[in-house]
Amino acid sequence: MSMVQLEINNIPVGVPAGTTILKAAQSVQIKIPTLCYHPDLKPWAACGICVVRLEGSPKLLRACCTAVAPGMKIKTHDADIVRVRRIVLELMLSNHPNDCLQCPRSGNCELQSLASDFGIREIPFPMDIPSIPIDNSSPSIVLNQEKCIKCGRCAIVCQEMQNVWALEFIGRGENTRMAPAADVLLNDSPCIKCGQCSAHCPVGAIYEHDHTRPVWDALCDEDKFCVVQIAPAVRVAIGEAFDQEPGTIMTGQTYAGLRRIGFNAVFDTNFSADLTIMEEGSEFIERFTKGGTLPLITSCCPAWTDWMEKYANDFIDNFSSAKSPQQMLGVMAKTYYAEKMGIDPSKIYMVSIMPCTAKKYEITRSENMFASGHQDIDVVLTTREAARMFKSAGIDFVNLPEEEPDSILGEYTGAGTLFGVTGGVMEAALRTAYCLITAEDQPPSINFDAVRGMEGVKEAEIDIKGTKVRIAVAHQMGNVEQVLNAIREDRKNGVKPRYDFIEVMACRGGCIGGGGQPLGATDEIRKKRIAGLYRDDEKSTIRMSHLNPQIQKAYDEYLGTPLSEKAHKLLHNHYHAKKLYNK
Repeated sequence: MSMVQLEINNIPVGVPAGTTILKAAQSVQIKIPTLCYHPDLKPWAACGICVVRLEGSPKLLRACCTAVAPGMKIKTHDADIVRVRRIVLELMLSNHPNDCLQCPRSGNCELQSLASDFGIREIPFPMDIPSIPIDNSSPSIVLNQEKCIKCGRCAIVCQEMQNVWALEFIGRGENTRMAPAADVLLNDSPCIKCGQCSAHCPVGAIYEHDHTRPVWDALCDEDKFCVVQIAPAVRVAIGEAFDQEPGTIMTGQTYAGLRRIGFNAVFDTNFSADLTIMEEGSEFIERFTKGGTLPLITSCCPAWTDWMEKYANDFIDNFSSAKSPQQMLGVMAKTYYAEKMGIDPSKIYMVSIMPCTAKKYEITRSENMFASGHQDIDVVLTTREAARMFKSAGIDFVNLPEEEPDSILGEYTGAGTLFGVTGGVMEAALRTAYCLITAEDQPPSINFDAVRGMEGVKEAEIDIKGTKVRIAVAHQMGNVEQVLNAIREDRKNGVKPRYDFIEVMACRGGCIGGGGQPLGATDEIRKKRIAGLYRDDEKSTIRMSHLNPQIQKAYDEYLGTPLSEKAHKLLHNHYHAKKLYNK
């Protein structure tokens, strides 16, 4: 690899050829301000905040997209550069509402932070804020175009990372704005509710629907029996809202905090992740051994299932009919748990804490989400919303003594916790599938390293005592189509599909990178969250879903066997082709 030598602020710097000025400066602890730049996305120099001076050139260069060259002498900060950056910020602020106290990003807004850094106290330009109605048509996210700074991050995420194309630039010049394609409402667009646009937005232009108020109301209603579940990925991310290192496992503190808020029972979605493995794993074994439709494709990610119904409904027959762990726990709480505890299911108020904005949509996506005879999940809160509830309740979250979840829907295995990471569903399924196929107690190695890591698509052939299982794992929607197209190619050529089992997660890194997680995620942060989930798996006494004693008890006492008639009624789902646009 060839190296390039240059100077930045009179400091000698050596970096690989092709490195941008921005990253070269970072390598010597020089911070150049940015707004449109994000490490997940290709730089495209929209905002102009990152300008720097090249000695001998009359032009200011944009550091985010300009590659270094030998002998460059770069100045990143001088009076003129600061003046230019300040004017750019002032112009942005003249088109931006100044209602920071009411903004969901207050205190965590990149524009607000830069305005503070530059000491901006007044705007020398006339205020010209566009009057555009807030689009709250989606059950998951809200679009407030008045706050948009036209950085373009949301459109690049939606189009290139997620391959959804629900957002784009509309209009020209000063009338340019970010909006759903064809200028329809967000809920009428191809949007899959993944929330990656909101996770990458630097300001408060896109954010999750806040459902904390109905939860507070329910907690104050003495006629309701309030129960809650936490998803696998929540436990390794919620600590970030309290200044903890990403990946810090905060499971016990989360249980304790939820009880202090007032929940009558605290469950864990990891339990129903184990339940999902029993249903989905049994479904795979049945198809694999009896000649059913292959490959089987996982269905626990609601953003992915929505994308599939819109863009790839030729794969509906390949989809596992197993519901997501969230929905399985909801229906089990209002049937099995209600019966065991003698509680009227109509009085149970089921709250989910999820890393995902699409989960807010999932709870009413079809009649299958009412399998208990009631709405199985009443409200979904993101990790961010849960953190706000703890803060508003005055809870010293980090220093809470750890507590345990409530039985009978709280006990889980290490396999259940892996659902929060890309490859985790596949690994959990393979652990159990190996044992069910071979009748052995556990695989030779309980870790399936082939499905781990941040590579966008992972392929492997797993040897189950002479039986070859060909698998693929894809995360981040933009990586999925290459896997589907490979299967389409096999169909076209009339050959056996090259995969038997496929896992798909819509968000980069899996649920740990979900659209409802603490903001500011990068691959470095995602990897720390992933490592936290693997630690949680490794410290578990039981690491295979089918060995969870509470799962075994649920089948013995209530469900019968995996894929039984009762299990199908409560724990399975149906999918249908959808139009890209609702109008």
